[in-house]
Amino acid sequence: MQEIFPDYYPDFSCSAERCQHNCCIGWEIDIDEETLLTYQNIGGCLGKRLQENISLDDTPHFNLLKNDRCPFLNERNLCDLILELGEDHLCQICTDHPRFRNFLPDRVEIGVGLCCEEAGRLILGKKEPVRLLGSNSLTDDEIILLRDQVILILQDRSLPISARIEEMLHLCGAELPNKSLTEWSDFFIRLERLNEDWTELLQLMQSSEIDHEGFNAHMKDRQTEYEQLLVYLVYRHMANAMDEIDLASRAAFAALGCLIVYSLGAILWTKNRSFTFEDQVELARQFSAEIEYSEENMDTLLDALIIMK
Repeated sequence: MQEIFPDYYPDFSCSAERCQHNCCIGWEIDIDEETLLTYQNIGGCLGKRLQENISLDDTPHFNLLKNDRCPFLNERNLCDLILELGEDHLCQICTDHPRFRNFLPDRVEIGVGLCCEEAGRLILGKKEPVRLLGSNSLTDDEIILLRDQVILILQDRSLPISARIEEMLHLCGAELPNKSLTEWSDFFIRLERLNEDWTELLQLMQSSEIDHEGFNAHMKDRQTEYEQLLVYLVYRHMANAMDEIDLASRAAFAALGCLIVYSLGAILWTKNRSFTFEDQVELARQFSAEIEYSEENMDTLLDALIIMK
């Protein structure tokens, strides 16, 4: 089966101890059966640590320590399992993250998720239009062909981002609900939330004024960041559409994701008169971690976009 991936994918590398939002903190880390068997057969001090820090309740997983740290994340924010056993002894979720795979009838599409700050820098910092690479990437799947057409629309730099989004929605038979930022804030606050920083950002949407003209001038030479955000969301989510209604919902999700990240950026710039590339990466990371990486939140949002259409 052919593998498809964005041209930036091979350039991804974990920033390890330099990461400000370590993926070994704050996430439940499940252990697959094959790796669990390996861990259960390790002896010595490391074997004892493994036995003491693995729960077999429901899905086997590591028991997180204070501040939700993985018990094998050391004081330098490096993984003791890698240091003592090597990367090939990690459980599957640790090996893959933040990589994702979408298994489709004639292909596997691979990428890296925006919940990782290093992936965010790689994706949002790319200046050239993204190209999808892979052997024998031709397909007759109508949804994938439409998805790829949407990506070309989003990469048409003769048009402003807003016009590209309108063309995408029109092509997909989608419509972004006409809701205020306060209404969107209320909606997102009702969803499952992982971090209070996200809650505080959503609360800013309820009361903050926005200097759109000033922010747009500030971001004049950084429009590719929104293009790459949109292309990422479309690439990751649209090929999974089950039918035309689901396709429209996922197109609306991409548009909404861009709207939320743009609006939060505009609020922060209006408030601080500063909005850096790293600020953009952090907003995208929080949106991704809170929405994309919660199956419950994604289902709720996609269903709501169908209802509100």
